[in-house]
Amino acid sequence: MFCGIVLAGGQSRRMGTPKAELDWHGTSLVQRTVNVLATVCDEVLVVAAPGQDLTADGARIVRDRVQDRGPLQALSAGLDGALELGAAKAFVCATDMPMLHPAFVSRMLGALTEGVDVALPVDERHEHPLAAAYATSLAPVVVELLDSGELRLRELLRHCRVRRLSRAELLADDALAEADPELDSLVNVNTPQQLAQARGRTGQSPSRSFLD
Repeated sequence: MFCGIVLAGGQSRRMGTPKAELDWHGTSLVQRTVNVLATVCDEVLVVAAPGQDLTADGARIVRDRVQDRGPLQALSAGLDGALELGAAKAFVCATDMPMLHPAFVSRMLGALTEGVDVALPVDERHEHPLAAAYATSLAPVVVELLDSGELRLRELLRHCRVRRLSRAELLADDALAEADPELDSLVNVNTPQQLAQARGRTGQSPSRSFLD
């Protein structure tokens, strides 16, 4: 069983407004992300901040236990929820990836093979832990890190078995290479300008987008 986890409780300081409810071609960013994950995953969870007013059709809402502790805390809530549902694997992403494609989600979940705790995409610039597949068995490891005072998501990678997938390795998958040859799935939007640019790209090339 696969679970999709959307982290939607961030403060969005650079955007100036919560990203989850921003418009994306007539729907919200969080709903668009849920719709994509639902095509691949058996269940979809959206992790919201305590008290955050958020709805997403087709997804279960789970809450961070503590306010403003970042993505590692949110990941903990998501993995706990996925474990309760009986999922062994989860694709975890932020809510600000408007060009995420189901083929990318499938590629990452497929890369989470036996003996691997995290399947992590890597491009020329950096790693993408918020566009990665995680074994839900990592849930207690995340709790231990949080209890020790650690809040950095990247610190988790030092405590587990990580399979890093380069651009070439990702695009070796024919379905992904055809659907998303530029790996636009990894584009995230942190500012109004970046959101406008992403809208323009999909508006100019509708075939490159999914579920707009």
